[in-house]
Formats: sequence, C-alpha cells, structure tokens
Amino acid sequence: MQTRDFSAELSKLTSGFTPIIDTTYKAEDYKFLDLSVTNPVLEEVDTSSAEAIQVYINTYLSKVGGTIAYGGYLEKRSIYDRSLYFSNTDAVLKRNIHLGLDIWCPQGTAVLVPVKGIVHSFKDNRNHGDYGPCIVLEHRFENLTFYTLYGHLTRSSLSNLSIGQMFEAGKILAHLGVPEENGDYAPHLHFQIIRDIQGNRGDYPGVSTLQNLDFYKKNCPDPQLLLKINTL
Repeated sequence: MQTRDFSAELSKLTSGFTPIIDTTYKAEDYKFLDLSVTNPVLEEVDTSSAEAIQVYINTYLSKVGGTIAYGGYLEKRSIYDRSLYFSNTDAVLKRNIHLGLDIWCPQGTAVLVPVKGIVHSFKDNRNHGDYGPCIVLEHRFENLTFYTLYGHLTRSSLSNLSIGQMFEAGKILAHLGVPEENGDYAPHLHFQIIRDIQGNRGDYPGVSTLQNLDFYKKNCPDPQLLLKINTL
C-alpha cells in the first residue's frame, strides 16, 4: 500500500477528535506546544531539567488557557542533547527529530487506546532519556496492519499485561509515569504510529537523525491521522 493510501485508510479509522488520555479532558483543553529549536523562548529554559520543562509547560498553559499541551511530530529538538543515548556531534547523525506526538499532562493520567488492538510487546527501557515503561499495540483491520507505541508510562502499567491481550477502543491501557521511572522527563505520553515494527519489541526509535528522516517519515506517519486533536 502506498504511503498516501495508507494515511488515507488510517485516517478513516476515526471520525473526529479521539481521546488518548482520560476523557475528563475535552478537545478544547488541548493547546499546541512548540518545543522545537526554533522557539526562542526555550533559550531561557533549562531543557536538561524535567522540572524546568514542567514549569515552562505550566506557565504556557496558564497563559493560553489550556490544561493539556500537545505537539512535537517531526519537531527538531534540543531537549535530547542532555542524554548520551542520543549524543552525536555530527549534525546529520544526531538523533533530534521527534517521530511521535507528545501529550503533556499530569503523572498518573490514564492512557486510552484510540482504536482496537492487541498487545504486541512491552518493556521498561531504562536508558536516561529513553521511554521508560513502553507498550506496543498491534492493530489489524481489513486492509490495514500497523502498530502504536505508548512511552513514558508507570512501571505498574506493565505488571498485568500479556502478549495478545485485547484492548477495545477507549479502554484504559496504562498510566503516565513520574520522571524517576519515565526516562527523566516531565510527565507526558509519547504516542507513535508505526507501519513496520522491524522486529522490535517493547521499543522502536522515537527520534530520528536527519540522515534517516525520509524512511521514518514514511514508516511513522502523523499521529494526528488517528487523534485529530484541535489546533485552537
């Protein structure tokens, strides 16, 4: 299936705003957040600190009148410079282009399944700056097979899972972890769509180099195709 056809078929699976966290939050609560290297405000923020990022997000949401921040697909970020896991001095080989959509909200927030799927795999990825606890779901529809990844969860989210376990759309899959367990980030969900999981289990690259970006853009389409979050 061509990329355009895949994206079109993927988008048909949801008809409008599709919550991926606690449904207490409505579409109008979500506000777009720019964490890219082109945002000059971030020059005054210590992006190596989970606490500093949280203060920045809270201040931003207070100013714009929202309660949930979201964004980040294909965003080039400096936030990864703090971690040896992403480190490289070559600009082309440095992993700093984000492949998922981030939903920034309080620790412990419930994570929901956007469309029906089964548990493909799960793992606690403990590198500094990594996903921490992560779940991958597999989704099979008539002409469509793909995967979704949920990163930065609580460790307890993995405790009662089993491979092949079914989750209907809208059901609670997990909860968001604290910095001490989620890779040392302000609490948030990393959500990513993956066409070919390439043999990975409980993990998949969520940040790309410039060199590999063309491949990952095709293999990891925009999560907004499913979620359709407002852009107000």
